[in-house]
Amino acid sequence: MACLAALGRPTPLPVIELQGGSNVTLASRATPAAPHWVIYSDKWVSGENGPPAVNDIEGYNVFALSFWLISGPADQALEWTTLDATTRSSIHASYAAAGISLIVSAFGSTDAPTSTGADPTATANNLAAFVQQYGLDGADIDYEDFNAMNAQDGSAENWLATFTQALRAQLPEGQYIITHAREFSPIYASGAYLEVDQTVGSLIDWYNVQFYNQGTSEYTTCTGLLNTSSSTWPSTALFQIAASGVPLNKLVIGKPATTADANNGYMDPSTLAGCLGAAKAQGWDAGVMVWEYPDAAASWIATVRSVAFPE
Repeated sequence: MACLAALGRPTPLPVIELQGGSNVTLASRATPAAPHWVIYSDKWVSGENGPPAVNDIEGYNVFALSFWLISGPADQALEWTTLDATTRSSIHASYAAAGISLIVSAFGSTDAPTSTGADPTATANNLAAFVQQYGLDGADIDYEDFNAMNAQDGSAENWLATFTQALRAQLPEGQYIITHAREFSPIYASGAYLEVDQTVGSLIDWYNVQFYNQGTSEYTTCTGLLNTSSSTWPSTALFQIAASGVPLNKLVIGKPATTADANNGYMDPSTLAGCLGAAKAQGWDAGVMVWEYPDAAASWIATVRSVAFPE
């Protein structure tokens, strides 16, 4: 992706200060059950004033504003902060009524938090404060610090573990969503996201797995997507990742909306729908992620869900 509590004592619900100095206590929110239908939004859309109307994204249940950066919000995350508190509250209420969680996605290709020396705990605390201040339902972690991960020295995995622990401490399970968006690969000696899952996977609600941008023909057939990936990225098809120990019900299949939304890995919605039918027949039901709105919207997800998960 890119960027244009003490035993016996309940965890207190977060309080946010609205413009004008009034406070609102957020209601407890249960983590949504699978399947998860996730759409990211990073592009500026002419004439928009905040996220799209719920009718435009009918069929999804998670909308991710991209991106929150170490330097502050950008693009759609920034636009959210420019709305007044009343407008944000009204939009959030309409999303909640439609069963859509509104979250922010962090980092993307712009940030390299490990390589640039960002403190993982302080970074997590800042992201959590943003989520709480602006009344969002959680955060997605799109970690693309490839230099740190490719070093295979454990620095990326350790940073992500500490960061995730600190973030979950501030955004309690059952009240806030925490997801990660990355690929899994056993070719990393340091473990990469397989190690992250083993260390802090219990704190992560699900993974928006990017089955794209990994090779010119990778994950473009149902077999390659679901059962057997190529030798370039071995053991990274859906059921191969699950066989590595990652819970199958946490592996959301991520795809680009169009060929222009990724370098490779595109599947047309009808073909993807057929693959979901095959995956569901093998016990999978985690859902689909797409990059990005408005290239994908209600009609795209309706087609993708039509075989295995019709509305």
